[in-house]
Amino acid sequence: MTTAATRKRRRRPRAPALSPRATAWGFLAPLVLYLAAFYVYPLYRNLDLSLRDYTLRSFVRNDAPFAGLDNFTDVLTSSTFGPALRNTVLFTGGSLVFQYALGLALAVFFHRHFRLGSLLRALFLVPWLLPLIVSASTWSWMLNSESGVVNSALRAFGMDPVNWLTSPDWSLFAVTVANIWIGIPFNLVILYSGLRNIPDELYEAAALDGANAWQRFWRVTFPLLRPVSAITLLLGLVYTLKVFDIIWIMTRGGPGDSSTTLATWSYELGFGSLVPKFGPGAAVGNVLILIALVFGLLHIHRRRRAEATP
Repeated sequence: MTTAATRKRRRRPRAPALSPRATAWGFLAPLVLYLAAFYVYPLYRNLDLSLRDYTLRSFVRNDAPFAGLDNFTDVLTSSTFGPALRNTVLFTGGSLVFQYALGLALAVFFHRHFRLGSLLRALFLVPWLLPLIVSASTWSWMLNSESGVVNSALRAFGMDPVNWLTSPDWSLFAVTVANIWIGIPFNLVILYSGLRNIPDELYEAAALDGANAWQRFWRVTFPLLRPVSAITLLLGLVYTLKVFDIIWIMTRGGPGDSSTTLATWSYELGFGSLVPKFGPGAAVGNVLILIALVFGLLHIHRRRRAEATP
């Protein structure tokens, strides 16, 4: 009994059990730290940059004077803002429309089971997997005015060559086509996954009711793909708004301002000259963030209304 009592006294006391709330915060802590370090702090620094008059010296010494909304005023009243905003709308809108339309068409095509379907679908992912610098450089070579394969094909058919990258009339079109080509695989993958979740019984019932292929697509496929389509277009919008690599490598926003977007203008202000303008560059970046935030909130609002509607 003495031995048993000694062993009982030597047992360590049990640690107090954590409450469910403390356990939940323990699991959330890594995510909160990650968001704070890589999202909240950079957003704060970008906002601080846009509200101060930074120079190279003040940037290093971190003593830039507070400028209020002067940087935003300079940006909004600049002669570049109008063309940059117009090009951003055209570039983003054209990319989203054709990426979604072509991605949906390919998703419907590959939804039918046929030989080599999986292989062809995998090959269509190549533009998405390539580094953007490789894709942009390839398109620059293809659209070169003198030695590009596109102009060589035009000459073979007796047509005049086009200055795709050096003409103000064609530069924005050229970079938009390149971006469409890169973004189609993303739409294909997401929309194909959405098609796989539509029950085959719905198509069989529609066929029994006499619906043809177009009616089955318009009355069954398209309505049931709306939630997937909405998130696909939203992600595409956020991605396309910040596209910089393709435009900068192909045209550097030129000639003039013909292919300058808000993303390339922000980079050009901050890093594209010997006298950087960090404040105005950050202000343009915040305008882009605000645009993306507005569309994100609109999407959330529409989703909540759709879920609340019986």
